Amino acid sequence: MYVYVNVNYNDLTQGVTMDMRTYTIRQLSKEFGVTARALRFYEDKGLISPERKGQTRIYSARDRARLKIILRGKRMGFSLIEIHEVLDLYNREDRGVKQMRATVAKYHDQIENLKRQREDIDQAIKDMVEGCAWMEGEIAKHEAVQASHVEDDRKSA
Repeated sequence: MYVYVNVNYNDLTQGVTMDMRTYTIRQLSKEFGVTARALRFYEDKGLISPERKGQTRIYSARDRARLKIILRGKRMGFSLIEIHEVLDLYNREDRGVKQMRATVAKYHDQIENLKRQREDIDQAIKDMVEGCAWMEGEIAKHEAVQASHVEDDRKSA
């Protein structure tokens, strides 16, 4: 599973980034619409690793970029294990051609999977639109029959 997200990859790959901004758990929770508990869970799973100052967690630009990938992957239906694999790619020092080729191949596989999912979704939408149109037609027929019965009852009374 590979997820493309618009993040600063330097933030992901460098231990110490040029971007020295830090964030509190409250700031990231608010920015990304997640709970503090979720952030602590991701930390427990090794997906993000904030520094600690006493009991306070201090998140780096790298943690923030990783959180973007985590949340995008979750929205796309990927497991945390799969997301962890993606994040691990950015931790490796061996960014050679062999690694890049393997990554490109996996990206192509994922692109094909996503295309198939999109086709399935498009077909499901088409089926539902057709189903709604048919049901709305049946409702209109039923209401017309009901209205004519009411009119007939009124005339005979």
